[in-house]
This record gives sequence, C-alpha cells and structure tokens, in this order.
Amino acid sequence: MKLKIRLYYKLFLIIGLFINGLIIAAGLFPVINALYSTCKAKARRDALKTLWLRWFSSIVNLQITKEGEPPEQGALLISNHISWLDIIIIGQYLPAYFVAKSDISQWPIIGYLAKQGGTIFIRRGDKQHIRNTAEKIVWLLKQNSSIIAFPEGTTTNGNEVLNFHSSLFQPALLTKSAIQPIALQYQGAAKEHAPFIGEDDFIPHLIKILTLDKIEVKLSFLPIVNSSGKDRNEVSLETRSIILEKISNDLSRNFTKQQELKFSLS
Repeated sequence: MKLKIRLYYKLFLIIGLFINGLIIAAGLFPVINALYSTCKAKARRDALKTLWLRWFSSIVNLQITKEGEPPEQGALLISNHISWLDIIIIGQYLPAYFVAKSDISQWPIIGYLAKQGGTIFIRRGDKQHIRNTAEKIVWLLKQNSSIIAFPEGTTTNGNEVLNFHSSLFQPALLTKSAIQPIALQYQGAAKEHAPFIGEDDFIPHLIKILTLDKIEVKLSFLPIVNSSGKDRNEVSLETRSIILEKISNDLSRNFTKQQELKFSLS
C-alpha cells in the first residue's frame, strides 16, 4: 500500500513537471528569445533547463555522489551510457547540448522537450546527416558551448564500456576544445533497475524508476584528455580507456569492501 501511494504521488509530480516543461518550452522560451539578446536569452534558457532537471532529480530522489568538476568553459564531455536518467544527472551540473540518437525525438512529450532544449539528434548510418551534425557541433564549440555525448551509441548495464564511435571526437579536435571523460555508475537497487536497454519502453521504465525509494549514482568528472597531436581514433581509445579504468577500479574496490565486511561479520 505504501509503495502504491509513493508511486501515485511521484506520478502526479512527474505529470506536473512535464506540463511545466511544455509551458516553459512552448511559452517562455519564445518570449525570452524575443526580449533578450542571443547571449542573454541563452543564459536564461539554460537557467530554466537546469532548474527543470533539478526538479526531476528531486522527484525521483536522485542521490548523486559527485567527484571532480565539470569544465568552466566550452568542452566536449564524453560519458558511458546506461539510461535516459544519465541526461537528468549530468545536465543539472552544467548548461550543455546533448547529442542523442534520433529515436528520442519521437518519444511523446520528452522528444518535444528535448528538441526545445537544444538536443542534437543524430541518425546512425546516415552519413550526410552525421556530417551536418558534426558541423553543428563545431559551430557550438566555437561559441564556447559544452557538448555532452555518449559515443557508445547505445546503453549498457553499466559494468562495461562499449567501443566508441570516434567521429564524435572530430569536432573537438578541429576546434581544439577540451575533451573531458565522465564515468557514471548506478549503485544500490538502481544498479539493477536504472539500465534502459534492449526492448525497454520509456513509460514502463519510468514507472519502474518511480517505485524506487531512491536512486543512488556516482558521477565522476575525470581529468581532461591531452589530445595534442592525436587523431580522433587515438583520442577515442584513450577516453574510453580512462572511463573503463575508473569503473573497473571502483567495482574492484567495492567488491573488496564487501568481502572485508563479510569476513568481519563471520
């Protein structure tokens, strides 16, 4: 009974949040764009987007352990990918444009909000579209904007990091922008329930997430990659290696702690 009450309450809040998001995107954003200069309008839109993501975070009770700091100026941030929740987690710490697969643009409400929020959609396998997307990312990086990308191209259960699509690194190399790896690790009950993989649909997965009392996650902003004199394949491999090493080390450390605790209680 308590679980159902919590679920219905969170659903009520989420519906209200989505309605609020539609009002902001369809109503406030056009007014802001009309009243302010391009730079000031962006700053105000970014503030509203960050606030909205923090509201979402509060509703689902995201408990984030953060290590490191995001960049102070425009950069390409590269993360492993586990769930749609990744966007809620990372996005509340810095104003940025996300690169996402085009399928998300078709999701009810979320797709519209993502478009209005400036998400850059990419169609895998469409070379011309990929080139156009790369040009857009180059332009944004030149404007000192930050880009957040998930170069695995799909999600995993969080215990592995798939090979990266190196083409996403080329705009950063062309503009000599900083490249910062990010490692995401869900913990506790969320480790099993947060991954959005296979044939999962958004609404059923959202409801499953809302049944959780809390969502624990570790967010690590890792050191900037030295890309000087390297091509996109080298930088891609190095960035993946840094993220994978961080996740592997933390998993090993947690396993050791569990074994020590088990031994001390026996």
